[in-house]
Amino acid sequence: MSPLHPIADFIDINSTINNSSPAYHYQGYSQDGELLKLPRTSEAEAVARGLMRQLAKNEIYSREGKMYGILLVELPSKEKAILKAFSGLLNSESIVEGWVPPIPGREKVVLEENRTLAELEAIKQEIIRLKELNQRKEYETVALEFEKRLQEMSKHHQDSKQQRDEKRDLIYKSLTREELNQELNQELHQKLKIELEKLKEESRQQGIERKLLKRQRDEVLQPLQQVIKDADMQVRELKQQRKQISRKLQAQMHDAYSIMNFMGNSSSLQQLMPQGLPTGTGDCCTPKLLHYAATHNLKPIAIAEFWWGKSTQDKKPGEFYGACVERCQPLMGFLLSGLNSGRQEEIFNPSLITGEIPIIYEDEWLIAVDKPSGLLSVPGRYHHNQDSVVSRLINLLPDSKNITAVHRLDMDTSGILLLAKNKEIYRLLSKQFEQRLVSKIYEAVLSGDLVVNEGVIELPLWGNPDKRPYQEVNYQHGKPCITKFKVLNKVLTEQGNYTRIEFIPLTGRTHQLRIHAANNKGLGIAILGDKLYGCEFKEASRLHLHGRELTFKHPYLKENICLKVETPF
Repeated sequence: MSPLHPIADFIDINSTINNSSPAYHYQGYSQDGELLKLPRTSEAEAVARGLMRQLAKNEIYSREGKMYGILLVELPSKEKAILKAFSGLLNSESIVEGWVPPIPGREKVVLEENRTLAELEAIKQEIIRLKELNQRKEYETVALEFEKRLQEMSKHHQDSKQQRDEKRDLIYKSLTREELNQELNQELHQKLKIELEKLKEESRQQGIERKLLKRQRDEVLQPLQQVIKDADMQVRELKQQRKQISRKLQAQMHDAYSIMNFMGNSSSLQQLMPQGLPTGTGDCCTPKLLHYAATHNLKPIAIAEFWWGKSTQDKKPGEFYGACVERCQPLMGFLLSGLNSGRQEEIFNPSLITGEIPIIYEDEWLIAVDKPSGLLSVPGRYHHNQDSVVSRLINLLPDSKNITAVHRLDMDTSGILLLAKNKEIYRLLSKQFEQRLVSKIYEAVLSGDLVVNEGVIELPLWGNPDKRPYQEVNYQHGKPCITKFKVLNKVLTEQGNYTRIEFIPLTGRTHQLRIHAANNKGLGIAILGDKLYGCEFKEASRLHLHGRELTFKHPYLKENICLKVETPF
C-alpha cells in the first residue's frame, strides 16, 4: 500500500481553512548560503489534527510517546496528497503499511546491528551480574555485624573506664589521708598500688580486645573488598567497551544511511554531520518525509509535526513542535536544497548580521550589553544558528575580532551579558566568575502563586546526554547549585495568578534558575513561558527571565562596576 493518502482522509475538503501566516517554518541554509523554508501552514495543522483523531481511535498509538508528522505534497498531476510518518519504530516495527518507510541504509548493516546488539546485551547482563555479586551483600551484612559488635564493645569499654576512673579517685583519696599511721600507710600503699596496676592492665586488655576484633573484621572483609574492587574495575571497563561498540555501530549506520534532496543529490549522514551525530539521527519524521518526497518526484507544500502518546517532561500529546535541534535541524539545509524558496534575498552572509544590541557599558577592555530574548549569546555549532551577540558585535564594532563572552545567557533569557575584548581580560573576568566574586541578580515571573516570600534553593543539576538540552536534578551525578530568591510582588489576573520574583544565583549552571523554579523540590512553579520545564500557559510571548543586575571588580581599573537594566516585562 502506498504511503500517499488523499487529503479527504484527514479533513473535510469543503471546510474553510484559515489562511493566516504560517505558525512556524522548517528552514536551513543551503551550501550556497540560500535560506530555504518549508512552512507549517494552517492547512497542514488541520491535516495533522485529522491524523490525531485517527490515532485516538486505536490505543496502540498511546502506548508510547513519539513524534508523528505529515507532509502536504503536490503530485506531478498538480493534485495534493498527504504523506505521514512516525519517528523511530512503531511497536518495534520500522515498516508499517500506510506510513512512509525509513530512509534506506539500515538493511545494509542489519546483520552487524543484530550482532552488535547481542554483544551489547551480553555486556549489559555481565554488568548486572557484577553489580549483584553475592559478595557485595555479604560484605554489607558482615560489615554491619562487626560495626554493631564494635559499638557494643565501645559501650562496654566506656562503662568499664568510668568505673575504673571512680576506683582511681577513691584510691588517690585514700593515699592522701593523714590519719593513718606510718606502718598502716605502707601496707595500704602496697595494696593500692596493686589495685592501680590491675586497673591499668584491665584498660590495656580492653584495648587489645578492640584491636583483635578490628583485625578479625579486616581479615574477613578484605577478601570481599578485593572481589568488589575487581568487579567495579570490570564494570568500568565494560561500560567503556560498550560505549566504543555503540559508537562504532552508530558510525556504520550513519555512513550507510543515504538521504536525497530535491536537487537529486544524495549524501550519507556521516558526510553531512562529520563532527558527530546523536543517536536516532535520520529516524525522525521530517528527514523520512522529505527524503521520500525527493525520491518520488513529489513537491512539498507544507509540513507539521506533533507529539502523541505518553507525555514527557518537555513534550505534550497533541502539541505541535518544530525540527529537533540536535538531529533534524542540522540536516534541513541539505534536505530542502532544490526547493524554490522564493527568498533569494535572504542569502546567508555573516556580514549581514547587523541587528543592533543595546550597549550599556564599554571601555578599551570590555563591553556589556542588554541581550534581547531570542538571541544566542555566542554562535551555534551549525550554519543556520550563527546569529548571536558575539557575531553582531564583531560585525558592528571596529577592532572587535577578539570579543569573547565571559559568561552565557540562555537564548530565551534577556539581560546583561559581559564580554571581554582580549584574552587577558577574559581570563581575569572568568576567574572572578569561577571564584563566585561576581554578583548577579535576575528578575522573573512565575506562572503561579508562590506561598513563601524568600529562601534558598539547593538542588544539584546534571545535563543528561540523552535529553539535551534538558537539565535535571540528580543527587548522584549533579553539580552543586545554590539560588537565593525573594518575592517582589504578586499579580492576580483573569488568566491566572503570577508571582514576580528576584533570583540571586550563587552558582552558574545551565538552566539553574529555570529548574530551581520548576522542580517540585525547588519552588514547584515554572517560569512563565518556560515550556521546556512545564509552563503550559500558551499565550506567553517569551521566557519571563531577565538578568537585571551585574556587579564585578574591573580587572584594570580596580573599582567595582555595578550594571543595571530595566526588566522588559
